[in-house]
Amino acid sequence: MKNKGILFVVSGPSGAGKTTLYKKAISVLPHLMHSVSYTTRSPRVGEVNGRDYTFINREEFMTMIHKKEFAEWAEMHGELYGTARKMLEEIMNSGVDAILDIDVQGAMQLKEKLPGGVYIFILPPSLEILRERLEQRMANVKEEIEKRLAVALGEMKKYLEYDYVIVNSIFEDAFKELESIIIANRARVEQISSEWIKENFFK
Repeated sequence: MKNKGILFVVSGPSGAGKTTLYKKAISVLPHLMHSVSYTTRSPRVGEVNGRDYTFINREEFMTMIHKKEFAEWAEMHGELYGTARKMLEEIMNSGVDAILDIDVQGAMQLKEKLPGGVYIFILPPSLEILRERLEQRMANVKEEIEKRLAVALGEMKKYLEYDYVIVNSIFEDAFKELESIIIANRARVEQISSEWIKENFFK
């Protein structure tokens, strides 16, 4: 019934829980696929190349920029991250919805280039809780935590640029909100194929 897939963009500060939310959405909702981003950072424990990110070196990344292969790209915490235009187009042209987990810089680039996307910002319940989550993830790296908190404050100021805001206090509640946003946007009138309507009702 759909003309093409919808682009869902999820952003939020490091530690807000956006990755856990979108991964559950993919596991629960049919016809939803993660467009795997490229990055120059090293894999974290448990991350798989091609599933979590495509890990490449800086030189390879810069070549892709030069060839205009990215729909968006940005530098975060000294590393480069980008979304391949071809992969995004392939997902959406097949009628499957694409979900991206990207930073605010990249999201704003996509908003300009690809109108019609659905932009969702994930907030932590408070700055104190965000600090606790970062401390659990990055033990004994106080300077790095302070840097990430400063970046987080800058990102959170951009929440008004998004269509929806989810406060990830209780994970189950935050997920229900994300799931509801995806389902509701799939039912928007512009997502229904006019050809399908004609075939089934106005022959």
